[in-house]
This record gives sequence, C-alpha cells and structure tokens, in this order.
Amino acid sequence: MLPEYYEFLCPVKILSGLKALSNLTFEMELLGVKKALIVTDKGVSDAGLIKTVKKAFGGSKCEIGAIYDKTPPDSGTDIVNEVAKLFLDKKCDCFIAVGGGSSIDTAKCANMIVVEGTNDLMKFQGVERLTKPLKPFVVIPTTAGTGSEVTSAAVIYDRKNKTKLAFASGLLFPDIAILDPKMTVTMPPKITAATGMDALTHAVEAYYCLQKNPVSDAYAIAAIRLVFDSLLDSTLKPKDEKKRLAMLNASLLAGIAFSNSLVGVVHGIAHATGGVARVPHGIANSILLPFGMENNYDKAGDLIAELAPFMGATTTGSKLDQAKSAVAAVRELANELKAASGLPTKLSEAGVKKDQLEEIAKTAINDGSCTMNPEDITYEVALDIIKQAF
Repeated sequence: MLPEYYEFLCPVKILSGLKALSNLTFEMELLGVKKALIVTDKGVSDAGLIKTVKKAFGGSKCEIGAIYDKTPPDSGTDIVNEVAKLFLDKKCDCFIAVGGGSSIDTAKCANMIVVEGTNDLMKFQGVERLTKPLKPFVVIPTTAGTGSEVTSAAVIYDRKNKTKLAFASGLLFPDIAILDPKMTVTMPPKITAATGMDALTHAVEAYYCLQKNPVSDAYAIAAIRLVFDSLLDSTLKPKDEKKRLAMLNASLLAGIAFSNSLVGVVHGIAHATGGVARVPHGIANSILLPFGMENNYDKAGDLIAELAPFMGATTTGSKLDQAKSAVAAVRELANELKAASGLPTKLSEAGVKKDQLEEIAKTAINDGSCTMNPEDITYEVALDIIKQAF
C-alpha cells in the first residue's frame, strides 16, 4: 500500500567496481577541488589502505593536504574540532573520509564546523540545523555496514553525558561515494560480520518502520538479498573481491533505504547500548535485530513476513509463521557468523553488565529512532527487549 505522502532523496554520485578508486582525482577535478584532507583511523592506515589512496593521486594535479589518522571507534566533539582545525590550518578545500562510520561521521561533523565557522558542534544537534552547504566531500568506505557514504546523518559520542549525539540534514550527504573492494579485503572476520549485520539491520528496519515508502522498500530488499547471499562468504573468504563488492553495495543500498525511511527500536537500543556500555554499533544491532523484529509482530508482522523469501526462509503457513521464519533466518545467519568469526549473539557476550540494563533502557526511550518503530516503545518494553537479548 502506498503511503499518502512520502519524500525520497539521495544526491550522492556512486562509483562502484574493482577499479573504482582510480577515478578519485578525476571526480575531485569535476568538483573543482585540488587539496584534500583525508580523515581516517590508525587501523586503516596500518592496513596500508592510505597508501592505496595515495597511489590514486599519482599523475594528477590534485594533492593530499593533510592526513588525520587518529579517529577513535566512537569519535567525539574534541576529535571533530581537531579535524576542522587541521583542515583550516592546511588550507584544504575538500574532505575525503577513508574508513568506517566513525571516520565518515567525523568528517561530516568537521565539515559542518568549518562551513558554519564555529567550534560548538552542539548547535547543530537534531534535524535540519545546518545553514550552509558543506565543502566538497568524498567517502571511500573500508567497511561494509554503516551506509554513511549515502546518508544525511551523523552520530558523534558525547563523552561527558555518555550518549550519542545525532545530526541530520539534507546538507550532510557526501558528494561522491567510491565503492572499491580492495579497500575492504583487509577487514578482519569479526568486523566483516558485525558491519554486515549492521547493514542488514538498516535494511530490515527500513522495510517495516513507519516512514517506509516504495522506493526505500526496493533498496531495502536489494540490500537484504545481497547480505544473505554474500555476508557469510565475505567473512569466511576475505580476499573474495566479488563478495566484498557485493557487501559494499548491500551497505550502500541499506544506507539509502534507512536514510529515507528511518529506523526503529533496534537502533534506539543499539545507540543506548553503545553510549552506556561502549558496545560497537554493528555488534549491538546484530544482537538486537531478531528481538526488535519480534517486538513488531503485532503491528508489522505482515511486512516482516514479506522479507522471508529474500532471506531464504519458509514462505508457507500464516503471515505470522512467515514472519517467525524470517526472524529464524536472521538468527541462523548470526549463529553462522558467530561460528565463523566470534560475533556475539547476546549482550552479555559483548561485555554488557546486568546492572547496566536499566540505564540502557532509560537512554533508549529518549532516542529518536524509537519514534518510527511500529510498536510504541516504553521503558518497560525497551527493558524487556534488552533482558531477552542479555
């Protein structure tokens, strides 16, 4: 059924392929920029991936003005301000994020600081608070999960209040997303599994949450099919560039879907779990996804049932039977990934303590993601989901 009204936006130019990175400087020239600040992290740098990016600059008029490689897994406002200062000090004219969600979101927020001429990121927390277009911005993902290369959102950790700060604006979209599998083949199995389940969570929640629409549905379904076809193989055979490219596309498709349809209780609790217990976002989403799906049987069971065939699940019986089959398929995939990589399937296995569960629930119900969940999320409901996942 069509919604009475919906909007859909993805202005990002996408380059996908085994040699996509070779087009980087050509795209920079089209954007009218020549001096890039690369935002990345130590793991990406140590894996030799920045050397690969540097090679793409060979023979061009473009240059790397500076490299910031100290982005932590959960970047904070202090890091964002450091990056913005480096951009200005080195007189760069564009950002290139090379990494996973933290590096991409750090670059997004530093870009906000630069164009808005301030060092107070808190001014822009929330939705559509930006007043100026960003500097030209290219993203080269080194994980296949967040979809941040095609989203209008960013999340930064507030160390003082132990919470995640969310930013959303149509001005936050990158200009270019470059999907090149040579940038993901060094991902360890556990990170491959966790980020892939992050992408699956984006796609599944995008399909049944309240702001879904037929365009986002198409992207979500395409992402789900790719995840079930490629994630386990990508985890077991990390050098398989075709499977790596498939997962990069799954992440991107899911990112486009949820950027337009938004997400629900799984993300709300995952954000809270990350803020309170420091559990990586992909791991939290992976653990919580089947429980969040079960929470929505009453209001969205028919929609969850529609996902069963794309997960290789049973499509016979009642709609509820099919929805349960879809959840079972998600659990089966998570268990296979656990065997292959050590990916946790319970919050307790991810380091969450029993005395943190109530704080996670209290934090989750104030997360904006829960507002788009089909079922109303009260403290009691959130706590029940968390206890089941513990």
